Amino acid sequence: MNFKALGESLGLEEDEFIEIVEIFVETAVSDIKKLECALPSNDFAAVSDAAHSLKGSAGNLGFMDISRLSATIEDKARKNNITGLAPAIIELTALITGIKDQM
Repeated sequence: MNFKALGESLGLEEDEFIEIVEIFVETAVSDIKKLECALPSNDFAAVSDAAHSLKGSAGNLGFMDISRLSATIEDKARKNNITGLAPAIIELTALITGIKDQM
């Protein structure tokens, strides 16, 4: 992952972008925990809200894989259908871990 290029696309220096990414990772971890807690109880609103938050922040930073996956989760939750989302949450966790590992 090229943090320098992603930062430049937003008009930021690499170190500024990395500071924002650190905050994003903290927030993303929190959102994923919310997803993990809401999923077993079929709390569609909480799943949708957490996925929406993650979708927006990831998209704003250029992490499009995370944004697209979060959009899928949000869409399913809004349709009151969260079956089969556990693997998507595992994938989100892996993507966030990948970002953390590159910092």
